[in-house]
Amino acid sequence: MSWDSVGSTQPSGTRLGVVTEGSLTKGLTARLDPACSVEDMRVGRFVKIQGEQHDFFCLITDVMLGASNQQATEDPPAPGDHFLREVLSGTAIFGSIAIQPMLMLEKRPVDRVDPDELGGPRPVRTIPTHFAPVDVAREDDFDRVFAKPGDDSWEIGTPRDMDIPIRLDLDRLAERSNGVFGKSGSGKSMLTRVLLGGLIRRRKAVNLIFDMHSEYAWPREDQRGGARVKSLKELFGNSRVAVYGLVSRRPRPRSWPVDGEIRIGLNEIDIDDIALLADLLNLNETAVETSYLLQGRFGDGWLATLLDMAPADIKAFCEEVNAHAAAVSALARKLNQLLQLDFVTRDYVPRSSSSIEHVIRTLEQGSNVALAFGHESQLLPYMLVANVITRRIYARWTDLTHAADAGEGAKPPPLVITVEEAHKFLSPSAARHTSFGTIARELRKFNVTLLVVDQRPSGIDPEVLSQIGTRFTCQLNDDHDIEAMLAGVSGAGHLRSVLASLDSQQEAMLLGHAVPMPVVVKVRTIDDQFYEAVTAGGAGVVFPAGRRATDLVSLPDD
Repeated sequence: MSWDSVGSTQPSGTRLGVVTEGSLTKGLTARLDPACSVEDMRVGRFVKIQGEQHDFFCLITDVMLGASNQQATEDPPAPGDHFLREVLSGTAIFGSIAIQPMLMLEKRPVDRVDPDELGGPRPVRTIPTHFAPVDVAREDDFDRVFAKPGDDSWEIGTPRDMDIPIRLDLDRLAERSNGVFGKSGSGKSMLTRVLLGGLIRRRKAVNLIFDMHSEYAWPREDQRGGARVKSLKELFGNSRVAVYGLVSRRPRPRSWPVDGEIRIGLNEIDIDDIALLADLLNLNETAVETSYLLQGRFGDGWLATLLDMAPADIKAFCEEVNAHAAAVSALARKLNQLLQLDFVTRDYVPRSSSSIEHVIRTLEQGSNVALAFGHESQLLPYMLVANVITRRIYARWTDLTHAADAGEGAKPPPLVITVEEAHKFLSPSAARHTSFGTIARELRKFNVTLLVVDQRPSGIDPEVLSQIGTRFTCQLNDDHDIEAMLAGVSGAGHLRSVLASLDSQQEAMLLGHAVPMPVVVKVRTIDDQFYEAVTAGGAGVVFPAGRRATDLVSLPDD
């Protein structure tokens, strides 16, 4: 028996009971048959109601006990009186389930219609009649609702208490920005790995992964079982995945190989990058205004000039532009923290020899990039690097898209940017300073979308969160986070109980653009079967042995 079938004694297609009452807006109630134990019911489980004209694909949202005769509950049988319990069960006392219809399916004649000839699922606009049978959903019901096997789909997991694969429509997944949410230790990283495996395997998009904790670029041990988890590069090979690291004085372990190293010049850091780091650098409200004064005077070399200024230089500058000397001095002192980062250099870095430019060219040529932060996994380097690179990439993809629209070349490949600790980039105050906020709001206007990974969705700007196409939600404990996940979702009240019932690990609720209805799944396990499904292949950027991005002296501009 598989793990998924434990706790469930009804095979698919088994009758559970009949509909007794309900409404379109508040959901339905079904009374369970006497042979069906209330303890076998699970919130989030799939059932099908056989209506007269339609089949209704539904979720169980609550499990209840009822009594038609109150005397039975006021004078219950003794614990050992099994005979009386059997007599009362199903008549005077009974179990029932609350059901929320999610989709309507055209009624299928038993003997003469191929399932592929029937129409697809439709939104629910009516309800079945009294005493309509309620059954456990069968595998062919899932096939009618969810994506079928093929190059455009990817298995994400299995439904609760069932051993039936649930597949995502990868074309729809790549059309919008998406989010993976859940508390620490709930399995976000493994779920993200499954999604990235599908996108890379099926070639639906090029991926840039800001790998804060180095979970995708290099092999690691599964914290739950101690098994070795392969890196994306091991799965797809050098031609499909390039790994970059940050320049660091600390030696990198031999088990952390890279294809290139990232070094960022002060001239590559923009004022919006500084504004994003205001809290981490303890900048005051006038810091951005002072930065603009410096940029207006010294151009893109303003930051290096500021950090080289002596007190007399600061005084002269302030007299020239009517700035406050104490504010400029404080800004210089706080921004000097950037030079403490090994990968930041005060040397001027031309665009043609920038390691960031090499990352962009790698993505343009169709290879996926994992940027592993290794020793530099703190928030300051992570937020700085992610914002600087994303800003440059977004500008390049915008230019290429506009050029293609004017008939001057091909559009850039679809790009998915994976970013962890997303609320740091997409909070109401930070979103306006980052390209991440712009990308999320503009959908796929310039062929760029996000895969945000976060444990605090309530910290994300509600406007940005509303544009997340598909939400993959693992267990959340905070009420504000749960409310944020269900904001603007039809039937949110019914789904709240489903979301609250998720296991602490390896279980998630899928909701949004890439799935036709909300679904709770046990997330696919990263094992040999998964590795076989993501067998590497295809062409991409091939790096000569020993070549690093920082070794490149120049890159062509066209």
